[in-house]
Amino acid sequence: MGDQRVDNALTALVEILVPSLNDEDAASLDERRDDALALAKDILQSHPKSSVVPDVNHIADIIKRKLQLNRDRDTEEADRVSQLLPRLLEQPVLNHKWAILSLLNELADLDSVEGNALALNGHRPRGGSPHNGRRAGPLNTSSQEQHHPRAPENPLSTNGLPQMPTRDTRPSRGKGTLGDVGRRSPSRNEPAVTTPDPKEEGESDIMKMTKPTETTLLHDLPFTLQGLSTTYLPFPSRSTLKLPPLLPLPVISLLHTLAEPSLLYRVLSDFVESRDEGLVGQSLRSAIGMELRSYLGLLATLEGEIRRAIATVNPEEPRGGIGKAGVTLKRCVVWTREATMGLRLMSLMAEEAKSRKGGQLITMIHSFSSSHGDPFVAAFAERMLTKVTRPFYDMLRQWIYNGELSDPYHEFFVHEPSPKHDGSGPIDPRRAPATSVWEDKYKMEVDMIPSIITEEFARKVFLIGKSLNFIRYSCGDSSWVEAYCKDASRELHYGDTATLETSIDKAYKTTMARLIHLMDNKFQLFEHLRALKKYLLLGQGDFIALLMESLASNLDRPAGSQQRHTLTAQLEYAIRGSNAQYDSPEALRRLDARLLDLSHGESGWDVFTLEYKVDAPVDVVITAWASKEYLVVFNFLWRIKRVEFALGSTWRRCMTGARGVLATIEDSQSRDWKHARCCIAEMIHFVNQLQYYILFEVIEASWDQLEAATTKPGATLDDLIEAHTAYLKAITHKGLLGSTRSSATGSREDSFFTSQLHHILKTMLAYKDVVDGLYSFSVAEFTRRQEKNARLETGTAKGRRGLADDDDLHSPSPNLGAAKPLLNPNPNGISRAESPFPISTGALAATTAADSTDAILSALRLRLGELSKDFRTRVNVLLGDLMVQPDADMKFLGV
Repeated sequence: MGDQRVDNALTALVEILVPSLNDEDAASLDERRDDALALAKDILQSHPKSSVVPDVNHIADIIKRKLQLNRDRDTEEADRVSQLLPRLLEQPVLNHKWAILSLLNELADLDSVEGNALALNGHRPRGGSPHNGRRAGPLNTSSQEQHHPRAPENPLSTNGLPQMPTRDTRPSRGKGTLGDVGRRSPSRNEPAVTTPDPKEEGESDIMKMTKPTETTLLHDLPFTLQGLSTTYLPFPSRSTLKLPPLLPLPVISLLHTLAEPSLLYRVLSDFVESRDEGLVGQSLRSAIGMELRSYLGLLATLEGEIRRAIATVNPEEPRGGIGKAGVTLKRCVVWTREATMGLRLMSLMAEEAKSRKGGQLITMIHSFSSSHGDPFVAAFAERMLTKVTRPFYDMLRQWIYNGELSDPYHEFFVHEPSPKHDGSGPIDPRRAPATSVWEDKYKMEVDMIPSIITEEFARKVFLIGKSLNFIRYSCGDSSWVEAYCKDASRELHYGDTATLETSIDKAYKTTMARLIHLMDNKFQLFEHLRALKKYLLLGQGDFIALLMESLASNLDRPAGSQQRHTLTAQLEYAIRGSNAQYDSPEALRRLDARLLDLSHGESGWDVFTLEYKVDAPVDVVITAWASKEYLVVFNFLWRIKRVEFALGSTWRRCMTGARGVLATIEDSQSRDWKHARCCIAEMIHFVNQLQYYILFEVIEASWDQLEAATTKPGATLDDLIEAHTAYLKAITHKGLLGSTRSSATGSREDSFFTSQLHHILKTMLAYKDVVDGLYSFSVAEFTRRQEKNARLETGTAKGRRGLADDDDLHSPSPNLGAAKPLLNPNPNGISRAESPFPISTGALAATTAADSTDAILSALRLRLGELSKDFRTRVNVLLGDLMVQPDADMKFLGV
């Protein structure tokens, strides 16, 4: 019964909607009505059940609003429908009033569809089938334009026949749908915008039953751009914007573009409200917050324009005349384009700020300004830098004018390391607790230097602040620092590069000049360096000669018998007896004699040394490491000076004895003394050349370089430290013939040349001792001959000739105590009682004395020959090795 009623209703409806045409026969009219009836039945049977909740009052209100809009064009029809609508709603017989009104509403919208208008005019498409409306039916011309079949439209939808295709279909080229746009995966820079499926998501009835117009979207746009949800553009989450389901693709594209600033604004708002432990990070948040306020000002202006445009909308014109009003979605996209670029750039900055701080963050922002080709991006980054760099310039100002590090979050490129040693490596032996004030208190981190300044500029800044801090706390001149801060302090800000460079250069020159002035005049740094050169590097020759002469008798004794007060008294005597007495009392007060660690069997020469004491702040330059280097050089020079003194004493004795004692025994020892004097002369020449090389070619040349480095204009304390360190390294390397200090243990390791030189010095001292023994032997021989001559003269006076046997037997033997160690009176260990040759007592005594004298002289000659040969051999080897080594100065020694 129900199907029959539907068929009758459709037949009557088709007869009304498909009238006869002029000059049309009955067969053609019936055929057209049959096609239309078949299409209507096919639509009813294939269309799924509507998901819209039937609401008669709601669909009635929609029709009334539509009549209000069309009242000016068709007044009579609007009035008629307004009268019939209440009567339809009051009919109790009709059960599907909502369906009837929805159908009438959709049919009223078909006038604007070209394909449906053709169908109502009765034109049949070519090749159409009378029983398949989806392929060639007159009411489905839009489906022929598709490349793929689409689902049947719902005639009861409040939004009309155009509907999104199902998930199995794709739109034809040039006719995109909201479903495809909503299903795209957003890229990194694309906001997450989704278009819901009305069958799967439970949105409001208005979104399901109505399609928002451009005017409605413009009305909601200011709120959406602020990240606020509206009826048609809600935000399901912090990073998602949901678009209406039924909008044409151009509108969807525009909304996608407008959705990006909306979502970026929400992200940046969260970033601004977050907390950051860093002044530069907080400044970045403040700068972004100011830019967001400017963005809200743009939105306020845009909202005013939208409201004025909506007030002038004319319903009779296409799209309500919104285009003529001057405000459209496309124009909103254009107006917000630069703001979107700014939001996008700030979003990138906010993302990078999570892993950067301080100078690194400034460098990241500055990279957009200096290396980006877009002028807008460069200008925007410059504007951001002006605000972000304020904390950095405040820290810079405190550092270069007060010498104070105001960096609670470790964002400046200068930091104060922990004073505790972390055990990561060996401690540098050049470091001492006092030097940590200058070298270890502050460090510069190259990674934290922002790109707005150069590394050379940063090093100047680092030296200025470190010098001011050193002047304030180590030099005790805080009053000058305060006065300097009041006179020179000024505001620093980004962009004023000329003023900044001028301020830094002026502060650098002023601070360095003041520090060098204090070190030179108040703390007498250069006076201490000259005193070290005089006393520890043996530059004061008369003082060293007198000191060695006065200490010779004491230092010849064993090391254990040395008394420090005796050495100190001799040091004072050497100072008063030489030109050292006219030096600065401050320098002389720091000079002291001390003993090194005692070793068994060593003499006083091996443990005696001089010490020069320095205190803060001079010990920043003359560090504990430098004091050890001076001690090493002094011990080496002192040993050479001792050899020179010993050889000189022996040479003077020989020359004096040659005119007296030795002249009387030339017949037996002249050849020995000739060889001895020649060898001693060679040794003295070698020692003099060695001293000349060390004192003049090494020390004086290095001192000239040190003076040139310390007196040059603009020299800093670091320059002084580096020059003094290079000075000591040159002396220890060249003066000690390549000796180096181990970096692991801090102890000095003698080079091959130094070891050879020590052996040569020991050989010369041994040769000197043997020559002294020969001299003692010669003196004893001279004494024996003098006594013999005296006895001969006595015997002649008594009338005897020659010597009696008893006189010869009882004559005293010469004093051979100095040569006793060289003679073994009984080398074979055979006693007289065991001798197979009996000898008389007198003859035996005479023979024994003669043999002993000859054995001592032979031993002395043998020892002298061995030592002289060893000396010449070692010297030749040393000079040959020096000739082939790379250092030019050391090679000069071997010439």
